Amino acid sequence: MIYSFRIVSDEVDNFKREINIDADATFLDLRNAICDAVNFDKGQMNSFFLCDEGWEKGKEITLEDMGSDASDDVYLMDECILSDYLEDEGQRMIFVFDYLTDRSFFIELKKTQPGKNLKDPVCTIAMGNPPQQFVDLDDFEAKIDAKAAKSAQSTDIDEDFYGTDAYNEDEFDAEGFDEMTFDDNM
Repeated sequence: MIYSFRIVSDEVDNFKREINIDADATFLDLRNAICDAVNFDKGQMNSFFLCDEGWEKGKEITLEDMGSDASDDVYLMDECILSDYLEDEGQRMIFVFDYLTDRSFFIELKKTQPGKNLKDPVCTIAMGNPPQQFVDLDDFEAKIDAKAAKSAQSTDIDEDFYGTDAYNEDEFDAEGFDEMTFDDNM
């Protein structure tokens, strides 16, 4: 079975990636495909979080065991098969690519294609520029300070703040992608 994942960012308007990957691939394979699709350094720590419909984080599937409590289950990307954790279209995940600033991609399983297999993951849709993998911490702290000052005066969210939960839910809709689809590796 082939899974098609749609990836969006809350930081950059008009950024979208769609990755097709075999359901028997690991989360590490998906992580590497995402990093390749956005030209991110694969040497950085990151995690997937399985989410509910409201994007509330659930089970974490991480790159490495960071010495967690022995009573906690640790789910590692290279050991976890996608189909063991994901099966329904519409399932959601968050991919945290920057732990220091809690910056993430929002991912949704858009389509499953039973009876088909895919040897290697392929990015089939690439729209817009991804957010920068690393941010200037002074700039980030200034945005946090500005947001704190603004929230003391108002409850509005600073649209330029990195890592907000505000993004357009319509970004997951399939319209406008037909002309950008590439199926060379299928």
